Amino acid sequence: MYPSSGVHSSYTRGMTKTAAKATRATRFLEQAGVAFTVHAYDYDPSATRIGLQAAAALGEPPERVLKTLMIFVDDKPACVIVPSDREVAMKKLAAALGGKSARTMPAADAERISGYKIGGISPFGQTRAIPVAIDASALAHDAVYVNAGQRGWQLRLRPHDVAAVLRAVVAPVVA
Repeated sequence: MYPSSGVHSSYTRGMTKTAAKATRATRFLEQAGVAFTVHAYDYDPSATRIGLQAAAALGEPPERVLKTLMIFVDDKPACVIVPSDREVAMKKLAAALGGKSARTMPAADAERISGYKIGGISPFGQTRAIPVAIDASALAHDAVYVNAGQRGWQLRLRPHDVAAVLRAVVAPVVA
């Protein structure tokens, strides 16, 4: 499905590489040589759980559609990637990132620090490098979906590539 070497990216559901608008996330992955595909879905701005809405729209199990959350660990920004049907265990997350406490980042801070809008926050291509943790359960899948940096777009890629390109801490961080 993915090539063993080199960059492979494709765009689905009527998208073409020339017609689709690239995001910082897709450019980041292309520059890093990571294989991915982009999948569009109908984003519902009224959804209370965006990750679960994306999973349903894509027809994928929620444990394979990962959500990207912006958090503070000891009052310093960080990012955590977890299955869309799970909640973050803040104490586990803080410990995984070498801190004592963690809390969810307010939406305005999340948008300012990541450079993305809520519902379109990607861990790739953020405006500045921050620590990232990914829940260990994500690595059990052959492929996962992660936000592409635009509402209604998801990237399909190998979870090991996600962890490697982000230099993420892999740890059990869900409740």
